[in-house]
Amino acid sequence: MNTRKRGSGKPQNKTTAKRTTTTKRTTTTDRTTTAKKTSGETKEVSARDKRKYIDFKEKVKKGDPLPSFNEDAIRLNKFLSNAGICSRREADVLIQTGVVTVNGQMVTELGFKIKPTDHVQYDGETIQAETKRYVLLNKPKGFITTMDDPQGRKTVMTLVKKACRERIYPVGRLDRDTTGLLLFTNDGDLAKKLTHPRYRAVKLYHVVLNKPIGTEEMERLQKGVDLEDGRSNFDKIEYAKDKGAFEVGVELRSGKNRIVRRMFESLGFEVVKLDRVQFGGLTKKDLPRGMFRHLSEKEVSYLKMSS
Repeated sequence: MNTRKRGSGKPQNKTTAKRTTTTKRTTTTDRTTTAKKTSGETKEVSARDKRKYIDFKEKVKKGDPLPSFNEDAIRLNKFLSNAGICSRREADVLIQTGVVTVNGQMVTELGFKIKPTDHVQYDGETIQAETKRYVLLNKPKGFITTMDDPQGRKTVMTLVKKACRERIYPVGRLDRDTTGLLLFTNDGDLAKKLTHPRYRAVKLYHVVLNKPIGTEEMERLQKGVDLEDGRSNFDKIEYAKDKGAFEVGVELRSGKNRIVRRMFESLGFEVVKLDRVQFGGLTKKDLPRGMFRHLSEKEVSYLKMSS
């Protein structure tokens, strides 16, 4: 007896089959699209992925962070270094070996900070903080700006060796043939601030050229000229009073090496004499060539607060 159900052997209509297949495909596609949209809406971008889309210019460092000049606390290794005991790296070794005490307690923690009222001892002897010194020199021609020269040339350090007992360092540099203001200090925070790209201490130079310069060339120098290390410009440039077209005064903030000479050379001029007459608001008033003086408290405060 044939037990097969009625209609089970009939072939399925081709049109119906196509419609069913198309409907299934459409439904599957819609579900997939909906799932993608849903996952796209709920997916959170990780911090790592975000960094990929940050503008490169925003990530470029313009120098180290500016010092805060907080006198309430100072790292112990920096205190030992400022006191002339050793370098900061060597101070870390001394601290780890346990030969440094603060208020009678041994300190071996790197990064430990002390206050001005703390009593610091090294190998049983009390350490006194080094006095901060700020010396301004009117540099003469023929001296190079370096702590020591292997070739035996005259250095600016010989001009300030009697200024103080503390070891001081030049802030920035002036080349051998350039004269004018040069600051020395043992205050590392201030020196870092004055040379920091964000601070950019204002410098004013008196320039003597080998030939007269016209207003068109002066405008080009103020707008900017292309050098091998990038585009540079003067903030201001004017003829020196009652000196003719051979002499000009220029103001700029750039700290690039030999920047004034190179900018004039790019237009075919030769700098015969170059004298820095102002630095960060400090002037050469009552300071003869080759002589130095100590800054007043008011001048030091001005340098620290200026920006």
